[in-house]
Amino acid sequence: MLETAHHDPVFPCRLPMTPLSECPRALLANVAGVLTDIDETVSTHGRLTADAYQAIAALHAAGLRVIPVTGRPAGWCDHIARFWPVDAVVGENGAFWMWQDRAAGKLRTRFIQSAGERAEGRRRLEAVREQVMREVPGAGIASDQAYRVADLAVDFCEDVPPLSPAEVRRILEIFRHHGAHAKASSIHVNGWFGDYDKLATSRLMMPDLFGVDLEAERARWIFCGDSPNDAPMFGYFPNAVGVANVRDFEGDMDHLPRWITTARSGAGFVELAEALLVARR
Repeated sequence: MLETAHHDPVFPCRLPMTPLSECPRALLANVAGVLTDIDETVSTHGRLTADAYQAIAALHAAGLRVIPVTGRPAGWCDHIARFWPVDAVVGENGAFWMWQDRAAGKLRTRFIQSAGERAEGRRRLEAVREQVMREVPGAGIASDQAYRVADLAVDFCEDVPPLSPAEVRRILEIFRHHGAHAKASSIHVNGWFGDYDKLATSRLMMPDLFGVDLEAERARWIFCGDSPNDAPMFGYFPNAVGVANVRDFEGDMDHLPRWITTARSGAGFVELAEALLVARR
């Protein structure tokens, strides 16, 4: 079990987002790595395009660290850490981080909570599941739920007909009524018991795994995302980038990214990668 890091975003931003094309080349050339959401940030309409995957590979090959920070489950993160050209992955909105230990030839995982705490959280989430299914009939349990170790993911548009904003808000309210943390992504509402999120776990991981003092170096790291569960990351990283579809959620976030791409989803991530690579050349 790890002690979670409490955080107050130092760069709260509700200023208009600036086109990435206007970002100074020197700033981009100084970037050490990219932390990125996956769904509708790297993926496009639920698919990982060849161009987006190649963008990840190109960044990694150029010497930048690449770290997906996602709400997706442990089962997916096992695959991502093993097979994608990435340095680590934060999963289930901060429940753990995974990385492939190349020297030892094995996958390693650091959980934020103990096994007992995770089991108790899953038990308590059963009451949330029952109430959501009873009160929001169009909602579904995410198809990847079987591969999760800590949270409950409620599907509101991935494999079910899209729910209304009011229905999504009701799902969030049910989680919070039970005392759980809850965040909406572009496809799911994720809820969990535990004092962590994407940002808190990223801040723990960086010095532990990479020896990076993120507090001192945050301007050299870019976070790329698209939806409300990315807002803490947008608030912390002064050079955060939103893919263009972040505008779909602009009114639902306390913190917005400083920069925004022209293209949506995976094409927007490719746009960011190309800007970083051109600046380094």
